[in-house]
Amino acid sequence: MDKLIVVFLGLLLSTSCNQTNQEEKANPNNTLLKEKSQVLIEKDGQVFRDLNGNQKLDIYEDINQPIEARIDDLLSQMTLEEKAGMMFINGAPVSKDAKPDGNEGLEGPASRMASVVQNMDTLKMTHFNIWDIPADPNIFAKWYNNVQQVAEKTRLGIPITIASDPRHHLGQNVIGMASTGFSQFCEMPGFAAIGDEKLVAEFADIVRQEYLAIGIREALHPQIDLATEPRWARISGNFSEDAALTARLVKPYIKGLQGDELSKGVACMTKHFPGGGPQKEGLDPHFSFQKGQIYPGGNFDYHLIPFEAAFEVGTAAIMPYYGIPTDQTDENVAMSYNKTIITTLLREKYKYDGVVCTDWGLITDLSMGPDVVWKARAWGVEDLNAAERALKIIEAGCDQFGGESRPELIVQLVKEGKLTEERIDISIKRLLKQKFELGLFDNPFVDETKVDEIIGTATSRALGERTQQISMTLLKNDNAALPLAQKQLKVYIENMDSATVANYATVVNTAEEADFAIIRINTPWYPVETKNFFAASFHHGDLDFKGAEKKRILDLLNKVPTIVDIYLDRPAVIPDITNAAAALIADYGASDKSVCEVLFGNIAPQGKLPFELPSSMQAVKNQQTDVPYDSENPLFQFGFGLTYQDK
Repeated sequence: MDKLIVVFLGLLLSTSCNQTNQEEKANPNNTLLKEKSQVLIEKDGQVFRDLNGNQKLDIYEDINQPIEARIDDLLSQMTLEEKAGMMFINGAPVSKDAKPDGNEGLEGPASRMASVVQNMDTLKMTHFNIWDIPADPNIFAKWYNNVQQVAEKTRLGIPITIASDPRHHLGQNVIGMASTGFSQFCEMPGFAAIGDEKLVAEFADIVRQEYLAIGIREALHPQIDLATEPRWARISGNFSEDAALTARLVKPYIKGLQGDELSKGVACMTKHFPGGGPQKEGLDPHFSFQKGQIYPGGNFDYHLIPFEAAFEVGTAAIMPYYGIPTDQTDENVAMSYNKTIITTLLREKYKYDGVVCTDWGLITDLSMGPDVVWKARAWGVEDLNAAERALKIIEAGCDQFGGESRPELIVQLVKEGKLTEERIDISIKRLLKQKFELGLFDNPFVDETKVDEIIGTATSRALGERTQQISMTLLKNDNAALPLAQKQLKVYIENMDSATVANYATVVNTAEEADFAIIRINTPWYPVETKNFFAASFHHGDLDFKGAEKKRILDLLNKVPTIVDIYLDRPAVIPDITNAAAALIADYGASDKSVCEVLFGNIAPQGKLPFELPSSMQAVKNQQTDVPYDSENPLFQFGFGLTYQDK
C-alpha cells in the first residue's frame, strides 16, 4: 500500500465529549471525511489526512498548526516540478460518467482536452478551470469528489482547486458559462441598475452556496472594469461605467462569495486590473486586431477606484487584463508583463500580497483548425519566445499563468539559472495559503446527497427571477401604454415564446390583428472579419441598427403601437426606434416570463441606466475612451429610469 489507512472504528463510543469536540475542531465534517477520504490517520483522538503516506502526522497535515507553519513544511517537501505545476491553471473536461481520468462522450473542445488526472500526473498541476459541465450538478459533484480522491493519492496529496467563470446570469455574456441547473439572475449591469447592496450580497451568498455544493472553490469573477467605451464587447460582465457605483457594489459581492472565512467560502479572482474598459474603438485585446488600451482623458486613476474597494474587503486573487496601458508606464507591454502595473502599482502602492494570475493564454499560440492560429496575448513582447515570456511575467510580479499548461518552462528557466527557486517559492506560498485557507487540505470533499437541496432551490430561483424583473429600466412610456391589461388584449409578438405570452394576453399571428405588438431585440453588433470563430462571436462594432433590419423594425412600429424590450449587453444607439415605439424598456438578461411579468404589471420595473445611451454613432466616436458618461446630448443619461407612475 502506498498510504496508511487508519480509521479508529470505535472512536465515537470511546471518546469523551472533550475528545469529540477536539475531533470536530480538527475536521468539522468527519462523517463526510471518513466516507470519502482514503488516507486517514488517527492521533490523540483526532482524525487527519495522511496526505504523503508516511504513516505519521506532518505539520502540513495538522489542522491545529498555524497556516504559515503548514505552508513552510509542505514547501520544504515539494520538488521544483511540483512547484512549477502549481503555477499553472488551465481547463479540464468533466466526463459525463464522473470519471476523473477521461472525457468519454464529450463533444467540442472538451473532447480534446487532457483529463485532470493526466495533468496531475504529467504536469503536476493542481488548479483547473471548468468550462462545459453536465446539465445535472450531481454528476459534477461526484466527479469532483473522485478528482480529490485521486489528488490525495499523489506524492504529497495536494488537493485540487476548481475555478469557474460566472454561471448564474441569464443573458448572453460571451465569457459567461452555461447556467443549467443553477439559479439564474440578471447580468451584472442589472444589479447596477437596481443599485441595492443587500440584494448583491444575497445573490453572492447564493452563488457561494451553489458553488460549494459541487466543489467550485475559486470564482473567476467579479469583473469590475468600467464601461467607459460603449463599444467594448465585455460590458455585460461589468456593473457600470460609474466608478463609485461599481465600488459600492463590489464589496458585498466579494464578501458574499468569500464568506466570513474562506474555509466556508469561494475565493474571488477579481478582474481585470487595472481596469479593462478603455479599449480603443471597443476592440477587445483577446485578439490581435485590438488597437490598444488608451487614456485620452487622462483618467487612468478613475478605473482603479473599484479595485481599491476590492482590496478593502480582501479579494483573494487578482487577474490583470490583456491590454497595453498605452503610454502610462515606462514600457508599452501588456498588463501581466508590465512590472510598473503589477509590482509598482499593485504590490507596492496597494500593498497587495494575494495571488495574481494572468488572464488566459499569454504565452502559447493556439491552433484552431486549418490555417487558423489564435495568437498568444503577448502584446508588446511578441518577439520573445515562450520561456522568455514566462520569465517576464514572473519578474513583473505575477504568481500564476492562466490558460496555460507549460510548467516545463519554469523548470527550464531555473535550470538555466535565469530564475531562482526562491522567487518561485514566493508565488507558491501565496498559492498554498489560498488552498489552506479554503480548507482543501483538511476536507476537500462535498456531500453529494445535498446537491439537490442547495442548487436551484425555489427561493433562489424566485430571487433570480425578481432581479431579472426589477432591474428592467423603463425608458419611454407614451400615454401610459405600460402596464398592459391582462387577458383583454390581442398582441403580436416577435422573439418571444407564444405559450408564455398566452398566459397574459391573446397572441395573434399578424400585426394587423393586434392591439399592441411586443418585440424583443438585442443591442446590435457587427462581427470583426476573422477566421477565429471565438473572435467572431464577440459583440464588437457599431451600436445602431442599419439597413433592412432597421427598416423592418420601424415598419412594424409605424404599423401598430409597439412595446420594445431591448437587451442591453452594450449601450445601444436607438433614437429612431425610441421615437417610434409606444413604450421602450431595457433588460439586462431576462426570461420571456420575467419580461411579461413587468409589461403586464405584476411587478414594476425599478432599474436606472448603469450607463448612458448615446444619441448617435458619431457621438460614440467622439467620446473619450476612459471617461464616463461624456457623449454629447445622450439619448438617455446615466441613471435615467421611469416608473409606471411617471408621466
